[in-house]
Amino acid sequence: MKILVINAGSSSLKYQLMNMDNEEVMAKGNCERIGIDGRITHKTASGYSTSEDCAFPTHTEAFEKVVEMLTQGEGKVVDSVSEIAAVGHRIVQGGAIFSQSVLVTDKVIDQIEGLAPLAPVHNLGAARALRACRKVFGENVPMVTVFDTAFHKTMPPKAYMYGLRYEDYEQYSIRKYGFHGTSHRFVSADFAKRIGKPLEELKLVTCHLGNGSSITAVDCGKSVDTTMGFTPLDGVIMGTRCGAIDPSAVLFLMQQTGMDAAEMSEYLNKKCGFLGISGRSSDNRDIEAGSAEGDERCQLVTEMLSYQIKKQIGAYAAAMNGLDAVVFTGGIGENAISIRGKACEGLDNILGLKVDPELNEKLNHASGRISTPDSKVEVWIVPTNEELLIAMDTMEIVSNLNK
Repeated sequence: MKILVINAGSSSLKYQLMNMDNEEVMAKGNCERIGIDGRITHKTASGYSTSEDCAFPTHTEAFEKVVEMLTQGEGKVVDSVSEIAAVGHRIVQGGAIFSQSVLVTDKVIDQIEGLAPLAPVHNLGAARALRACRKVFGENVPMVTVFDTAFHKTMPPKAYMYGLRYEDYEQYSIRKYGFHGTSHRFVSADFAKRIGKPLEELKLVTCHLGNGSSITAVDCGKSVDTTMGFTPLDGVIMGTRCGAIDPSAVLFLMQQTGMDAAEMSEYLNKKCGFLGISGRSSDNRDIEAGSAEGDERCQLVTEMLSYQIKKQIGAYAAAMNGLDAVVFTGGIGENAISIRGKACEGLDNILGLKVDPELNEKLNHASGRISTPDSKVEVWIVPTNEELLIAMDTMEIVSNLNK
């Protein structure tokens, strides 16, 4: 079965065509600057690669170009769009409505659009993409939505509620939702498979670290707490996001600078984090280079992130009343030796967790266990694959339609 996986934003459309018989990525690409001018990049498993400017007034034209790339010319990987059995869509915000992946209907699209106040940029773009996809592929090609927030629907109220008036939760749906759920779900299940133990018997802390980062407590396969909150701005320091902060600091800064709500949102989401602290870059590779050169502000970024990760590991071990493993994933989690090492420093005394420095360095850009043989808590690097999980969910739902 061939599944097309879509990750659409307000002005972009990333895609992967996957052959689920062998889980091979047949082709992948990205349509950028939708509604502005337009550009597409397209790569195939055979090594073919191309990039060209296109006219993308809407997502519809972007989907039409994707179909063209997949079925025509040198980058062709299928003879006809009829070979694509289904389309799986990543949706950022499922609110309190969606606790699992679902088959797309008109009602589902309307509900996703209705959740736009909780994620205006992401959900409006997703709704447009769903309608455009149906227009291009036709209603006979089933579509499935996979929600970033769904994995965190198992959090108890004590974890997802804020200390605001209860009426504000009831009226405005203000609560912790959590994000990166697709990644946390994938790596926790993949880790359990790697060590040959049932996920339902494990207590894990999964660390998805990248330009956006979140840490999740996974108790017996269920998310019981996570660092991102009402929006992806909460939690640990990130590429351009500040992470958790005293709300009064925001109010004070608005008073001092005269920034309005929109300007403050732009500041907190786009101008803080690694970029704001270092004054150099939002990319951790640049931060590592600066640290090696002796840049104290870059070194501070590394210290801050590592310290915050360490605190969360300890807190979640306490919340779950135990810990079997810490799993690192994402661009930073899989590739930053110093952050993994520093985040685990000093945890041997309270958790019996010990990282082997040589394994930590040897397995960089790879996967496997980096803890010592006598460590009571295992520490692993497990590469995430959100697209594969979306394809797997899509295949399962579509297969059940035919039974």
